[in-house]
Amino acid sequence: MIKKLNDLVKIAKGKTTRRIAVAAAADPDVMEAIQNAAQEGITEPVLVGNETKIREIAGNIGFDLSGIEIINIPDKHDASVEAVRLIKEGKAEILMKGLVSTGILLKAVLDKEHGLRKGALLSHVALFETLYYHKLLGVTDAAMNVNPDLLEKISIIKNAIEVFHKLGNPNPKVAIVGSVETINPKMEATMHAATISMMNYRKQITGCIIDGPLAIDGAVSKRASEIKNITSEVAGDVDIILAPNIDGANILYKSLNFLGGATSAAVIMGATAPIVLTSRGDAERSKFLSIALAAAIN
Repeated sequence: MIKKLNDLVKIAKGKTTRRIAVAAAADPDVMEAIQNAAQEGITEPVLVGNETKIREIAGNIGFDLSGIEIINIPDKHDASVEAVRLIKEGKAEILMKGLVSTGILLKAVLDKEHGLRKGALLSHVALFETLYYHKLLGVTDAAMNVNPDLLEKISIIKNAIEVFHKLGNPNPKVAIVGSVETINPKMEATMHAATISMMNYRKQITGCIIDGPLAIDGAVSKRASEIKNITSEVAGDVDIILAPNIDGANILYKSLNFLGGATSAAVIMGATAPIVLTSRGDAERSKFLSIALAAAIN
């Protein structure tokens, strides 16, 4: 398993350059990240959107568009459909959200006839590098599934496991976190955690080690888990944190970035191709590393 997010760039560079279709590409931050990824030889962009605005932004940031394909489709819905079509027809391998709402892009992705459905649930998987943890930390699902049920949580875990497998960790440790470590029938999240942990124990979910419910301190701190007398292979050495819902995951995601000084990279998994769908508040470095992550696991 890689140790630093910069290793994603090394992995991506070692592969055949992936074509990335950017839907509604006329977004300055996205264009800057695409520029850096192209200069590093990670991806070859196909910019779909308002060509006039794309060229204006490129001029402002010094992005030389010579040799780069631009498909002039000003309408954001139509641009999203075209970007998805490029993936569907094998003309690009990565999809990226530009200046278009998530809902519009995902409608094109999930179209039953022309979309990128793989049969699995789409979910957001983020990797964090922070000074306060001894390895890369995965967090899911901070962007897609609002209040996942038991079966949806299993799909979310499987999507995150796939990322770690592709990055060289064959058996990641998964903590299903919440506010307590005890199982409480009045707290559905603890019941989900216990059920999924038992399914893993009985080999119904493989390719990982799962434990839960765990509070966040017990998941990431060996000392905290010892003080609480928690016996667990996962506690204090977790690779992937599954939050109980989108609120918990999103708060953790943004707390790590904006309060913890972490650097992150993220992709949407569950489609036939990885999707780079970054937040407007994400740093340009995070957007660039998200592109590298998509290329590294593709």
